[in-house]
Amino acid sequence: MKRPVTVVTGFLGSGKTTLLGRVLSKPSMKNTAVLVNEFGEVGLDHHLLRRTNERTVLLGSGCVCCTTREDLVEAMLDLLALENSGETSQLERVVIETTGLADPAPILFTIFSDPVLQHHFTVDLVITTADAVNGALHLDRNPESVKQVAAADKIIITKTDIAEAGAAQALIARLRAINPYARITEVAFGEVDPEDLFRPDPSGAATGSLGDRAGTDQRFLEGPDAHDIAETHSVSLTFDGPVDWTAFGIWLSMLLHTHGEDVLRVKGLLDVGEAGPVVLNGVQHIIHPPQHLGSWPDPDHRSRIILITKRIRPGEILDSLRAFRCMIGAKPRLLEDEHVTTLS
Repeated sequence: MKRPVTVVTGFLGSGKTTLLGRVLSKPSMKNTAVLVNEFGEVGLDHHLLRRTNERTVLLGSGCVCCTTREDLVEAMLDLLALENSGETSQLERVVIETTGLADPAPILFTIFSDPVLQHHFTVDLVITTADAVNGALHLDRNPESVKQVAAADKIIITKTDIAEAGAAQALIARLRAINPYARITEVAFGEVDPEDLFRPDPSGAATGSLGDRAGTDQRFLEGPDAHDIAETHSVSLTFDGPVDWTAFGIWLSMLLHTHGEDVLRVKGLLDVGEAGPVVLNGVQHIIHPPQHLGSWPDPDHRSRIILITKRIRPGEILDSLRAFRCMIGAKPRLLEDEHVTTLS
């Protein structure tokens, strides 16, 4: 059985360590290993976490997403060796806390592509922390923050206890405009139920939130440095019948090969004419191994797909799929016009 891996990311000072420090102090988390990466010479956060979890491993200096992926592989192989030798109990979960400057995609790529890790670990969640006090400023000025939000399965709003009235709700509206399907939770002082935090969506896709959209409001894009987020688009698609899985895979592969870095997220359920759907889950050019479900998670058996992109407009995605219609076998269409969020 593969060990689940949760990637916890979020911009500098957004409360990742406070959140994990509280969660890891719970008795139910005793068989969780934590890998902490920091940008800098001194692993302060690592020492804070060690107080509550003795199985914390500090990766080398540098960002895990660019300079220390070999360290990440080595650390995870060390965890396996300790488990196999009986020096530690069997791992129930591995948590990777990234530096606040990290892009989560290369971390996923490291786990999915390594010939050993891919057989022993699987990424089940990307959790992103967003600071209710400074989150809007981070989105305006730091492209990394936008990528972290787009990659998230769950977003945790932190520092709600010290934020100004209304700040959290304004940030939530803005986050939903970037990532319409992520589940958003507000917390104060890092207090959250570990089981709820680490519980993946049963279907592997947040289908329940595909119809939950916040309208785009230009006031959330104010500021001279909002250009990066203003090029971010979200589009929800469905098809008028089952699609050819092979042909759709070719289309998606071509899209990611050509525009991988600009496809921030793809997620959803695809009707391929079987009893259950195929779960799609990808971050940039990294696609999780497709999961074939034995049945649909709800009465709606339509394909439902969300793509979050930069510089690729919804109409371009739709036109590209229509060009492939003869191969895919079903006509793509927007799920609903009001479900398209264009931040420009």
